[in-house]
Order: sequence, then C-alpha cells, then structure tokens
Amino acid sequence: MSQPEKHVLGISGGKDSAALAIYMRQNHPELDIDYFFTDTGKELPEVYEFLGKLEGFLGKPILRLNPDRDFDYWLKQYNNFLPSAQTRWCTRQLKLKPFEDWIKPFLDDGVMVHSYVAIRADEPYREGYTTRNDNLKVLLPFREAGVDKPGVTEILEASGLGWPRYYEWRSRSGCTFCFYQQKIEWVRLKERHPDAFEEAITYEKTAVENGSPFTWSEGESLNELTQPDRVRQIKEDHDRRVLRLKARKKANPLRPDDDAIDMDDLYGQPKFCVTCHK
Repeated sequence: MSQPEKHVLGISGGKDSAALAIYMRQNHPELDIDYFFTDTGKELPEVYEFLGKLEGFLGKPILRLNPDRDFDYWLKQYNNFLPSAQTRWCTRQLKLKPFEDWIKPFLDDGVMVHSYVAIRADEPYREGYTTRNDNLKVLLPFREAGVDKPGVTEILEASGLGWPRYYEWRSRSGCTFCFYQQKIEWVRLKERHPDAFEEAITYEKTAVENGSPFTWSEGESLNELTQPDRVRQIKEDHDRRVLRLKARKKANPLRPDDDAIDMDDLYGQPKFCVTCHK
C-alpha cells in the first residue's frame, strides 16, 4: 500500500507565490494542490483583492489560516512589544505556527506532505522552510526549472492577472506595517492608506509606553519620519537611488517598457522570511 500524499502551496499575496500557483496549475494539473494564505488580520486591501482574482484563475478557494488569533492577539501576548528584525515573533506566530498546526495532523497520520515554495532560480541566497520531519518535503519548482524574476513576470502577464496593485508603491506583500519596509514605503503608506498608517502610529506609541526598544522604522518613530522636511529628504534620497540604478541597468530590447524598479536592488537584500513575502 502506497503512502498517502498531500500537496500544499502557500500564497503570500505577493507576485512569486502567485506565479508559482499558476505555474503548478498549468504544468502539473494532475496534482490536487491545496492553496493556503496565513492571514495576519493586517493585510493591505490590495492583497485581498489579488487573492480573489487568483482564486478565480485557479478555480478553487485559497484556504485562510489564522481566523481567530490575529496580529492584535499576539501583540498582547508579547506585552505590546513590536516585532522587529531582531525579534520576529510575527513571522513565528502568524505565519509559521498556523502552517505547522494545519499540517501536523496529516504528518502524524503518516501522510507525505509536499510543500511548494516560490524561491526563484535567481535567488541562491534564499532558503525554504526547514523541517526535521521526514514526511514533509519542501520543493522549489522555480529553482529547479530555472524560472527567474522576468520569468515570474511573464507567467503573471500571460495569465491575465498581472502584478498585485500594491507593487505600484510597495515592494512586497506582508503586514500593512511590516518593519522591513523602507522609509519611502512608510511615506507612501501614509499617502495611500492614511488610516492604516495612523493605526501603525498608535501601535508604536503604545509599544514605547510599555518599554519596547523598537520602533517600526529603524532609528526613528513614524511621527519623526513623516515630518515635512524628513519626507522631502526621504523622497530625494529615493529619487537619487532610482536614477543611479537606471543608469546602471542595461536596456532590454525585448521589453522596452519594462522600467520596474525593484526595492531590493535599490536598498540591498533584506533577510526577510519567504513565508511572509513570496
């Protein structure tokens, strides 16, 4: 008797995991894949909009994990201390733990779980979810097939979905107030979603009052970051970075209209979790 199997693929709301879902549906229709999204309760409205479109393309629902214990619940458990690059309790409690809790009964029953992760071929510095359970196999189809960032764009455009709308002003998915955002992204959040930005300020103020050593953005509070002179400085610095990057980039004759600027190319590669941002 063969070992029972289950196939799962995590959707972050970002471009890479969406492209992988499309890729697997088109190239491996024989697999019955369960798609899941770990919802922090603090996602951008553009993320939910894109998830709905992706469900329509896939022809099946994307399971939402975390229906009860959202960001606000865990923030209280951590005494209102904000998550940070040094203490990423949000990744652990809102992304990894719900996934582990979901698949644990299957693993305990001896089911072989195949988890597909959207790490591209041009990301040798990134690793997938690590596990010691022999019944959980983490697979990287894009790396194996040589699919890079332009390949992801081609998959999304060919499907008719395109990129999520938040890429117009932000570089990745994740919580509305993810601490990995660049300064310019905080400025844009205030411009695009002022209510969400004000909520982030409230969280930050409460955290500082409770002794948290971290603010959302390294080295300054959000109130300091959004003072007019500081905003002007941030925007000017960003514009200079864009001009320098464009001067270095080689024009692509096959895609002359491709002028998308990758935030990681501008500011360097952050060590964020693939579960949050892919």
